[in-house]
Amino acid sequence: MSDSIVIIPTYNEKENIENIIRTVFGLEKAFHILIIDDGSPDGTADIVKKLQKEFPDQLFLVERQGKLGLGTAYICGFKWAIEHKYDYIFEMDADFSHNPNDLQKLYKACHEEGGDVAVGSRYCNGVNVVNWPLSRVLMSYYASMYVRIVTGLDIRDTTAGFKCYRREVLELIDLDHIHFKGYAFQIEMKFTAHKCGFKIIEVPIVFVNRVLGTSKMNSSIFGEALFGVLKLKWWSMFKKYPQKGESAGILETKKEIHA
Repeated sequence: MSDSIVIIPTYNEKENIENIIRTVFGLEKAFHILIIDDGSPDGTADIVKKLQKEFPDQLFLVERQGKLGLGTAYICGFKWAIEHKYDYIFEMDADFSHNPNDLQKLYKACHEEGGDVAVGSRYCNGVNVVNWPLSRVLMSYYASMYVRIVTGLDIRDTTAGFKCYRREVLELIDLDHIHFKGYAFQIEMKFTAHKCGFKIIEVPIVFVNRVLGTSKMNSSIFGEALFGVLKLKWWSMFKKYPQKGESAGILETKKEIHA
């Protein structure tokens, strides 16, 4: 049994899925994998099912009907991981833009260095992005700067999607009331963890643009993130966030008092 599970959302990733699964399972540290597939018409889920016969106790699959959004895929995975009592819960892309070897660095940041959330950061040690056009690098870098200015987050890579959470973080956050489904979801989760008093550690990584398959990124995704940040800041002015260390029992009592 592993204490760690890697959640990988997929949509049309048949070129990458077997390689990414085998690479993760080949790491020195033992990780389990949960694939959340949004009805990929290219047969991604069928490949995962075949691999489950080889890795029956390590590889898990949730199939959903249609593209329901990155955020809802991760929330589905978070709830599954909490239910199955994993202590460390990871987000990772299927396309090797996140190096699976860096999972062990994120784990160390939480398990040994006291982090509640570890962020695989492209920008905490310069700009470490490979094979992106300059326009996209600049858009991403300055979007993160904008998020820091608006939210006050002391994180260089606010839109990063390569992360490790301690289970306690996801148990405390009200996952049913996370608003955003696209890449603004990544910002909202970091912002909420920060407002709840959790320690966030950035771990430098090198991000490599996908070689196989098709990117899901587009300008509307960045638009959601940019305008979503203003909404997050506005909502935070009127919201009381539960704080790290509060037990589930205390939170339920508070809810009853305010009901």
